[in-house]
Amino acid sequence: MNFRVALAAGVLVLGSVGAWAQSVALAGMMGAKALLIVDGGTPRSVAPGESHKGVKVVSTAGDQAVVEIGGKRHTLRIGDAPASVGGSGNAGSGNRVVLTAGSGGHFMSSGSINGRAVQFMVDTGATSVALSVGDAERIGLNYRGGQPVRVSTANGVSQGWRMKLNSVRLGDVEVYEVDAVITPQSMPFVLLGNSFLTRFQMKRENEQMTLERRY
Repeated sequence: MNFRVALAAGVLVLGSVGAWAQSVALAGMMGAKALLIVDGGTPRSVAPGESHKGVKVVSTAGDQAVVEIGGKRHTLRIGDAPASVGGSGNAGSGNRVVLTAGSGGHFMSSGSINGRAVQFMVDTGATSVALSVGDAERIGLNYRGGQPVRVSTANGVSQGWRMKLNSVRLGDVEVYEVDAVITPQSMPFVLLGNSFLTRFQMKRENEQMTLERRY
C-alpha cells in the first residue's frame, strides 16, 4: 500500500457569519484516499465519494484533494498555508476558537505560523509557543538570529533560541508578535503555550475548549 504522510498540512479554514471556523487539513495521502484532520481531530482516511464530519472528498491526485463542504468545492494541498472561505472574508478577523479534545484528552488543531501550516497542541504549562528546529527550518524562521537561551530537553540542557513570531493563526483568529522558543528537541507538534493563550479567555466544558479573544 502506498502510504505517504507529510508533517506539513494543507489547511482550509471555513467560516460563516455568527459561527466559529471549521478547520480541515490534508495531512497526507494513503493511496487514493485523503488523510483529513477535521477540527483538530484524529486523522481519517477518506476515499473519493466518502464524507467525514460534513467534508466530502470529491477527488484526489498527487499531493492534493478536492473536497466539497456546504455545496462548495475547494482544493486542499499538502503544505499549503491556511486560506479563508466564507464569513466576512477578513483574514484572521475572528474572535473565538472552539477546540475538541482528541485521543488522550489533548487539544490539537491545524493552524499557521507566519502563514506556513503547522499542527498545534495546546499546552497550558508552556510559557511560550515552542517548536523544534526542524519545524522552524521547514517554515522558514530565521531562528538563529534570535536570542540564545538554554532549554531543558530529554537529553539535558541544550542550546535554544527565543524570538517573536510575526503571526500565529488558529481557526480564523490571528495573533501578532508572539513570543516563541525554538528547541533542538524533535517534537511531533508545535506547543501552543501561554504567549498565545493569555491573549484569550479560556473556558473548558467536558471535551470542548473555547478561546475568546481579550480586548
